[in-house]
Amino acid sequence: MRPDRAFFDRLADSARGETLPRFRTGLDVVNKDAGGYDPVTEGDRAAETAIRALIEAEFPDHGILGEEHENVGLERSSLWVIDPIDGTRAFISGLPTWGTLIGFRENGRSVMGMMDQPFTGERYFADGKASWYRGPDGERQLATRACKSLSDAILFTTSPDIFEPEDKRCFEAVRGKARLTRYGVDCYAYALLAAGFVDLVIETGLKPYDVGALIPIIEQAGGVFTTWDGGPAEQGGAVVAASSRALHEEVIAFLQAS
Repeated sequence: MRPDRAFFDRLADSARGETLPRFRTGLDVVNKDAGGYDPVTEGDRAAETAIRALIEAEFPDHGILGEEHENVGLERSSLWVIDPIDGTRAFISGLPTWGTLIGFRENGRSVMGMMDQPFTGERYFADGKASWYRGPDGERQLATRACKSLSDAILFTTSPDIFEPEDKRCFEAVRGKARLTRYGVDCYAYALLAAGFVDLVIETGLKPYDVGALIPIIEQAGGVFTTWDGGPAEQGGAVVAASSRALHEEVIAFLQAS
């Protein structure tokens, strides 16, 4: 049984109740990566706990894959994929470009998803057929921009520092052909792609919870979301999100030839 939009809103509201009161408050940060920097806050953990409690009460037979707590029932046909704060670095820096990602898979495929940005009051939602925006300026259906050429594309990635040397060489080949390249904003860049403001997002090193909600939002707005080799992106890794099929094919050719 698929959830409805009202239930996604309940999940986002529950997370918002844990994240927004902690935003810009100087809260404690823990580093999860001894060899680098992977921050987590009490807001991340509390928000995921709140989301899980509602799912377990309403859909006890569904699995849950989350960033901050133990996974449950990954083999189940219905699976929730949760990132309570995507963009924790932005969150702890006071930047309003983080978001709560709530995705829903059926038989391994991402079919529904929501990106909620509590501070700006924006929600991006894929209902299984179409993608929608709701925010301070109203509600509308989303559609990607019909950008057909890399030379006309606006390209985003979180940071050039996320790429290993080989991947960075491939990324630079694409960046050199794009009209404009910007950095940062994490999940917000993907939402802007679905809304028709950005044409391309290229990243590596992503986890399933980084993309689970975003894949359907982009696809159901008319875009394409795959790995660098053109395969399904549900497991994360190196990904490409493009506003059109033509642009996606051009970029994949660049990445594979570089």
